[in-house]
Amino acid sequence: MTKKTLSLEGLNFQATKIEETNNILTITLNRPEKKNALNNMMVNEICYLLAYAKQERSVRVVIIAAEGDIFCAGADLRREKSESNVPKLEGADDISLMLRHLYKPVICKIQGSVLAGALLMVTNSTHAVAVRDAKFSAPEILRGLWPHMVMAGLFRVMPKRAGLDFVMRGQPIDAKKAKEWGLINELVEPNELDEYVENLSVELSSLAPGTMQFGLEAYEKQDAMAFDEALPFLQKQIAKTFEGPDAKEGIAAFLEKRKPNWE
Repeated sequence: MTKKTLSLEGLNFQATKIEETNNILTITLNRPEKKNALNNMMVNEICYLLAYAKQERSVRVVIIAAEGDIFCAGADLRREKSESNVPKLEGADDISLMLRHLYKPVICKIQGSVLAGALLMVTNSTHAVAVRDAKFSAPEILRGLWPHMVMAGLFRVMPKRAGLDFVMRGQPIDAKKAKEWGLINELVEPNELDEYVENLSVELSSLAPGTMQFGLEAYEKQDAMAFDEALPFLQKQIAKTFEGPDAKEGIAAFLEKRKPNWE
């Protein structure tokens, strides 16, 4: 990926809306008339914004939300040509990898149903909160397709047999089942979604940001290791964490009986 400094100035985001307040960046999918289907423009805008969020120390939490009744209907199979002036970053065109390598809390705020490729965002975010009446489905098999890319994230959050049944039959599950199977963290009533996600994002943004980023990076790396490899790697990360400024400030604040002041 490019090393140049990224900026939002002068960029015209057409498939997404952006709000950045109090260390929280909210990316809102904004193609409700197309059920927020992922076209090339939307994917590029999301990936650019995730790269921007990784670059900016001030961004501590990312929220992915959506306009309309559907969170996202997956890939736009119509492949209509559309462009914005958001630059395409070299090596930054895979939402799953961008999310997993962001190393910051990402909350999917799910106000409606999630279909097919939209599961890439849900399964690779750190948190997912859905309204009670949301449905989740991987219907590709019904169209003679298979959710190949979705599987990498899906089988890291769902039990294998449940996940296989989910993709083999293509039938939707409700939010209650999605929570039981680990696809989402929490289900709430529609009128509770805004407040729940706001409270969660504020809580996460108030925690040691450097340690959070370092810890999430260690989590992602050890996830790909064998157990005997992971333990010595994580032991080294513990030592590095204690040497970091967040740990020093957190321990000092504890001993002095005050709130920590994270830089």
